[in-house]
Amino acid sequence: MSTNKPKLVLVGGGGHCESCIDVIEQENKFQIIGIIDTKKGSVLGYPILGNDSIINNDFEHDVSFFITVGQIKSPELRMKIANSLKNKNLASIISPHAYVSKHAKIGEGTIVMHKAVVNANAVIGNHCIINTMANVEHGVIIEDFCHVSTGAMVNGQSKIERESFIGSNATIAQNIVVPKNSVISAGCFVKFKK
Repeated sequence: MSTNKPKLVLVGGGGHCESCIDVIEQENKFQIIGIIDTKKGSVLGYPILGNDSIINNDFEHDVSFFITVGQIKSPELRMKIANSLKNKNLASIISPHAYVSKHAKIGEGTIVMHKAVVNANAVIGNHCIINTMANVEHGVIIEDFCHVSTGAMVNGQSKIERESFIGSNATIAQNIVVPKNSVISAGCFVKFKK
């Protein structure tokens, strides 16, 4: 089957990969040619191409990459993969079932999942996950390698500093700064330890 869509390789074949595949298929912008992972077989019908050692293989110049490893406890693995991909084309994925304002900015390697909202003048950094039904309000800044989880709310003019995790259903009030490398869950704040 031939297609004119750009080719896409996913890096990471776990549960988050499955969710990303669904969004990518719905967006219908890329042709997934396979997944890089340590296991063998396939994920939702897409073949595992090999492990991380093939990242530097001679993929065609028009192939893009997207990190499909999740981020809950730490962004370290996603950061390591991003470093290995720094000379590659990186995709950004936006679900057609999300609302992203034309006045918002979305960084490379970021995914905005189904029914998420990214409002006017919001700026989302690189390699972020804006998960299902997350709400990022006007003027919010979310720095690189952050995960705003399912149903979380980040209210206007707040800033989420890099490498942070905002857990499911957590609410960040307006004008709040969440420090770098933090974990927020509904009703609780925990700082990542290095």
